[in-house]
Amino acid sequence: MNEHENNIRLAKRVADQLPCSRREAELYIEGGFVLVDGVTVEEPGARVEPRQSVTLAPDASLLEIHPVTIIVNKPAGVNAGIGTEGRPVLSCLREDARVPTMRGERFLKCHLKNLTMEPWLDTQATGLVVLTQEFGVSRRLQEGLEQEYIVDVTGQIIDNGLALLNHGLPFNGKPLPPLKASWQNEHRLRFAVKAPKPGQLVHMCRLVGLEVVAMKRIRIGRIAMSSLPLGQWRYLKPGERF
Repeated sequence: MNEHENNIRLAKRVADQLPCSRREAELYIEGGFVLVDGVTVEEPGARVEPRQSVTLAPDASLLEIHPVTIIVNKPAGVNAGIGTEGRPVLSCLREDARVPTMRGERFLKCHLKNLTMEPWLDTQATGLVVLTQEFGVSRRLQEGLEQEYIVDVTGQIIDNGLALLNHGLPFNGKPLPPLKASWQNEHRLRFAVKAPKPGQLVHMCRLVGLEVVAMKRIRIGRIAMSSLPLGQWRYLKPGERF
C-alpha cells in the first residue's frame, strides 16, 4: 500500500477529531489555530497522515476573519503597479517585516489573498503603498485623495518655476489642475497633489529645469507613513480613516 493512501485533508481530520462541522474546521485552520506536529498550518486542504499530531490552540476561536488593509513603506526597485520591472510589492509582506500595531494581532496567510492596490507608485520611488481587502477602503482610495511627496532634485529652477509647479504646466498635452508645491530645502521639494498620473511629477520638474533624483510618498489622504521603517509594513489600525 502506498504510504500516502491514508493521508486525509486536514479539515476532515479536525472535524472528526474535535468533533465539529467541516466548515468550523476550515475556520479554525484558516484562523491559524491548528497545529500539525507543533507547526501552524493554515490550509484546510493540506494532507496529514494518521501518525501526525493535530492539535487545536487553546485560544482557538470561530470568530469571523475580517478583511484587512495593509500599509507598506515600499523600497525603491519594488513594483507597485507601474510596468513589469522589479519584484512585486507583495514580496514585502513577510512576518519578519511586520510592525505590530496592537496586542495580540495575528498575521494570517488569508490576509494575502484578494488584495487590491491603490494608488500606484513608481517602481524607483519609495514610500507609502496601500493594499486592501476592504471594498470601502478601495473605493475611497479611487476617489483621488491628496497625496504628499518629498522629491529630491538637482539643477537650477527657472524663473517663476515654483509658481509654475503650483499651476500652469501641461502634461500629455493637457493643462494640469492646481497643486501645492514648496521648497523644503535647496534640493528638496514637497508636493501635495490629488491623483498624480505616472511620470507627472518627474515631467513637471523637468519643465522647470530640475531633475528628480529621489521620490518618496509620505501621505495618502489622512494616513501618513510616519515612523514606519523602509521595507516594513503594518495593518491599518482600528479607527484610522483615509
